[in-house]
Parts: sequence; C-alpha cells; structure tokens
Amino acid sequence: VRRPRTNTPLQALALMNDVQFVEAARNLAERLLREQPDDEARLVYAFRAATARRPDDDELDILRGQLALHRATYAEDPEAAKALLAVGESAYDADLDPTELAAWTMMSNLILNLGETITRG
Repeated sequence: VRRPRTNTPLQALALMNDVQFVEAARNLAERLLREQPDDEARLVYAFRAATARRPDDDELDILRGQLALHRATYAEDPEAAKALLAVGESAYDADLDPTELAAWTMMSNLILNLGETITRG
C-alpha cells in the first residue's frame, strides 16, 4: 500500500493544526532545544530527522527567516506562546523559555508539514 501524493489545503490544515501534530512538533522542539547547541545545528537536525537529508543553503535561509519571524511573534505575545504550548495531553518542559519553545514548535511544525516529509518522492 502506498500513500498517494497530495497537497490539498485540507491536508495542510489538518497537519498544521491537529492536536497530535502540534504536540509532536512541540516534543521535537523540546528535544532540539535540549540536545542541539545552536540554531544552525537545530535546523539541520530537525530537517534531517524529517527528510533524511541535509537542507541546502536556500532551504536553510528560508528556515532561518521563519525562525526569526516566529521568535518575533512570540516575543511580542508571550500569552500566545503559552497557549500554543498548552496544546496536547503532555505538559511542556517548564525549564525551557516558553517564547523560544513556541518558536521552535512552529519551526518543527513547518518541517513536519513539508511535502517531502509527508510523502515519499
């Protein structure tokens, strides 16, 4: 059995907003923050874990830009960060900065929602 390729908006909404996927992204983000030393290592590790390859320079530039955007968003609205981190059954790691964890949760969510991650080439 092989999953057919699709890129419907409904699929993207489900993968980016479903409680299970958001919680999975948060748990990946926690792992990145605990185990990887800096942003570059975190981006490469998350991308490789999801796609089994290293991101190219253009992809890394896009990921860096998105990370900066998410950091700015959650720095301006810490309550939104806490609301995002409350999604799911497992509690988030309170030892981590909530705004940083929220930004990395969204980065993980983005990477886990790539077409390359969802379907085989």
